[in-house]
Amino acid sequence: MSSDSFSGHLRSTLFVFTLLFFIIHSSSQSDERQFLLKFKSILTNSKTQVLNTWNEETHACNFTGIVCNSDEEVKEINLSNQQLAGTLDFDSLCSLKSLEKMSLGSNLFYGSVSSHLSNCTNLQYLDLGMNFFSGEVPDLSPLTQLKFLSLNLSGFSGPFPWKSIGNLTGLTFLSLGDNTFDKSPFPSEILKLYNLDSVYLSNCTIEGRIPEAIGDLTSLKSLQLSDNNLTGEIPAGITKLTKLQMLELYDNKLTGILPVGLSNLLNLSQFDVSTNNLHGDVSVLKFLTQLESLQLFENSFSGEIPQEFGDFKFLKQFSIYKNQFTGELPAKIGSWAEFEYIDVSENYLTGSIPPDMCKMGTLQKLLMLQNKFTGGLPENYAGCSSLIRLRVSNNSLSGQIPDGIWSLPNVSMIDLEMNQFEGQVPASIGEAKSLTQLFLANNRFSGELPTEISNVSTLVEIELTGNQFSGEIPSSIGGLKKLSNVHLQDNMFSGAIPESLGSCVSLNEINLAGNSLSGQIPASLGSLASLNSLNLSGNKLTGAIPASLSSLKLTLIDLSDNNLVGRVPQLLLMVAYNGSFAGNPGLCADGSKDLRECSQASHKSGLIKVAVYCFIAGVLVLMLSLAYILIIKLRKIDRKCPINRGGSWDVKQFHVLKFSEDEILRSLTQENLIGKGGSGNVYKVDLKCGEQLAVKHMWKSEPDSGSWRSSRSSAAILPKERARWPEYEAEVAALSSLRHMNVVKLYCCISSEDSNLLVYEYMPNGSLWDRLHTNKKIKMDWDVRYEIAIGAAMGLEYLHHGCERPVLHRDVKSSNILLDEEMKPKLADFGLAKIVQSGKAMNSTHIIAGTHGYIAPVYWVQNEMRTKEDMVSLVDPNISKDAKEDAVKMLSIAVHCTMKLPALRPSMRMVVKMLEEVKPYLFTDIIIEKEGANNVSLCKN
Repeated sequence: MSSDSFSGHLRSTLFVFTLLFFIIHSSSQSDERQFLLKFKSILTNSKTQVLNTWNEETHACNFTGIVCNSDEEVKEINLSNQQLAGTLDFDSLCSLKSLEKMSLGSNLFYGSVSSHLSNCTNLQYLDLGMNFFSGEVPDLSPLTQLKFLSLNLSGFSGPFPWKSIGNLTGLTFLSLGDNTFDKSPFPSEILKLYNLDSVYLSNCTIEGRIPEAIGDLTSLKSLQLSDNNLTGEIPAGITKLTKLQMLELYDNKLTGILPVGLSNLLNLSQFDVSTNNLHGDVSVLKFLTQLESLQLFENSFSGEIPQEFGDFKFLKQFSIYKNQFTGELPAKIGSWAEFEYIDVSENYLTGSIPPDMCKMGTLQKLLMLQNKFTGGLPENYAGCSSLIRLRVSNNSLSGQIPDGIWSLPNVSMIDLEMNQFEGQVPASIGEAKSLTQLFLANNRFSGELPTEISNVSTLVEIELTGNQFSGEIPSSIGGLKKLSNVHLQDNMFSGAIPESLGSCVSLNEINLAGNSLSGQIPASLGSLASLNSLNLSGNKLTGAIPASLSSLKLTLIDLSDNNLVGRVPQLLLMVAYNGSFAGNPGLCADGSKDLRECSQASHKSGLIKVAVYCFIAGVLVLMLSLAYILIIKLRKIDRKCPINRGGSWDVKQFHVLKFSEDEILRSLTQENLIGKGGSGNVYKVDLKCGEQLAVKHMWKSEPDSGSWRSSRSSAAILPKERARWPEYEAEVAALSSLRHMNVVKLYCCISSEDSNLLVYEYMPNGSLWDRLHTNKKIKMDWDVRYEIAIGAAMGLEYLHHGCERPVLHRDVKSSNILLDEEMKPKLADFGLAKIVQSGKAMNSTHIIAGTHGYIAPVYWVQNEMRTKEDMVSLVDPNISKDAKEDAVKMLSIAVHCTMKLPALRPSMRMVVKMLEEVKPYLFTDIIIEKEGANNVSLCKN
């Protein structure tokens, strides 16, 4: 073969190989793009725009969050904290053969994870933490290349596959905390992972002793084993971990003393063994000069605080409360670094308060209550503008408070109780714009309470008991609308009780006992709807007890030892205790063993006068009533019985109607009344065709009297207490365009010159509240409860995601979830609803709406959900044993909906998806009624 032909043949061969490589490479790229697009297609969240670049036209290596290697193969997926929701398709992701990093933490993924994760054999980095997965963690043993594994707060439960962890010998980072795994002893498999530099196993139900062999993990820089059920002593093996920078063992049941070898941990910056059963002194810690945070609280440590702590150059956080420490605090403590807080409360410490803890201007909390400190409050803290909480109560401190303390701009609590402080509260307190709690009880403060205190609009509690304050209570105190508790007892206040006190609408407790107050009890106090306790005893009050106090829902009333006269209102006698009215010779009552009977003579005379007046009044009333009835029959609505059917009525229909307004109006009679209140009445209407309606009659001008007295009856719609006219407009605006089987149907509104009628479908089983709490309570099995929960969630999902303009209900509660004849739920009472305008975010509102009253203890529930057994104990005992596991899963979903960080809360769309994951088997074959069926007109011929 000639050289030319050979050269040509070679070129042809190279061309073919190049072409084949290009074809194969292009095919590989196309495959990888399809794998990623398949992963995207399963996601259900539409809030994020991060995946907009993921399309058929874009090279996979140019997808947002994707990093490729030099061969243009997907190497990394970085999509953490992107609000992605849905199940994870690991079949697609693990088909990316060069994938080394998968970072999907802090999203909204849910559902179980299949074992196909094990196909990701090249993975070195896997982060699925802070999600909402369910079920068990899959087998991890094939991931032998893994160096980083984070599953904390991921939602996984059941037994953890500890054996598979033992194969991951290359791991340097392991985070499995905050999951409800089954109880297990400390996993010995971890002790073989010698490359670990960070371990987070807090709050994952580990129990028993920490093994001595923990000391073999000599590369560890961070070891967190808190919030478990660990027992025994801190092993000496931990003292071998000389690279440790963080050691957290808090909230366990550890005993014994701190091991001597802790002095070896010279790199330690964060040390927390709080809330255990440890004892002994802490002198071993004096060598740890790199400490930034030292938490020893809630143990039984004793002895003195090492003076060396005062030389720690980096210390920012120091908390040792609830121990048995003695001696003085180091004078220089907290003066070197940007000190943030100190809490040495509930010990036996003596000496002076160190003066320089706010030297760097960063101190936020100074908490030293219940010790034996002496001397004064150092002048240096008068300029500590960063201070939020100042608590030095129950010590032996004395002298005057530096003036600047009273006006600190960020201080929310000043607690100086049970000391020997003296002097006056200056007018500058009016500048403390963040102050919510002022506790000065049991000191020697004197002088008048400055009127400027009324400028502190944030005040919630004032506690001045047991001082020497004098003068009048500021008349402007009524400006403190957030004030909840006022305790001014055992002082020398004089003058009248300010009438404006009745304007402090949030008041729960008033105690003005043991002063020299005079004049009459203000009738305005009767308007304090939240008032629980009223103590005005031991003053010089005169006059009669205002009848307005009878409307209060008091648990305590004490008006003893005053100069009050007249008859005690009968309703107040019902809440009084023995002696509530003693020491008032001028008071009388009928049927009270503690008060004299009201004079029979005067009583009879009074009865005669009353009878005469009643006779005259009766005649006048009879005449006026006859005239009034005639007028009403001709032109006006009788607000007790029927509605005026005359005049002009305008009908706005939102569904096809087969009834007339006249049929509605004729039914609005007294016998059909099922609810009554401040904005109108609610009637049940039986149509000729056999169907039923609920009609809410709302007056355009508020009626003269009455608040809702109906007890959550089985009415289809029960108006909110003391409803106001804007609620009508909100309800019509919200409901008129809604079409969903889990939202109550508004057929039409019928309006006249002075009235409005809202016509709804009737819900014969009343509200969920009725069925859970009232005398209409019934036993509901888990299947019924589940259907109610998911139905309500589907209704909210429709409001948030299914409407052209999202609707925020803002008053979701059990009494606003109504039940039809089949116990299917429908959301009702949209009087507080808000329609989000197009183009505006719907993640917040500027007004806090809703109903005052019960607040679910969600954070307490979170704290109680440490083990599966704990979670089961929270479930209603009436739920059958077989269904408790499903109930626990639903409880977990509820807790996720109440996360402190709004970004971690799932959308209603995701809530529905998660609830569908825990559907009881009984309902798997039920076909949910199509939404369109909800549009069928009523009473078709």
